[in-house]
Amino acid sequence: MSPLSGIPAYSPGLMPRIAPLPGGDVSELPSPLPSAAPAGGSDFSSLLGKMVSEVNAKQMEAGQSVNALQSGQNVPLHQAVISMEEASVSFQLMVEVRNRLMDSYQEIMRMQI
Repeated sequence: MSPLSGIPAYSPGLMPRIAPLPGGDVSELPSPLPSAAPAGGSDFSSLLGKMVSEVNAKQMEAGQSVNALQSGQNVPLHQAVISMEEASVSFQLMVEVRNRLMDSYQEIMRMQI
């Protein structure tokens, strides 16, 4: 007896019916990703620049909250800790993105033409 003989034959009635998408076409759905950039590449560099500036802003905000806490201003301790953690996590994310980009670049450079 074959191990596959115990599997019942396919019957279309066993599978649940999936309702069609509203509008009928997938291309009409909004895309969560930005539209494709032109071949110039300026959009990718501006995206990276924006990411770096956002990380810098979080670092500056965390530094200001820590300085305000140390100087005795009315800053809650948990707000200072939260801003420091946000800055740390965003910096770690930026470093990981940079590492992945460098790995991709090195992989492309190793390709033989």
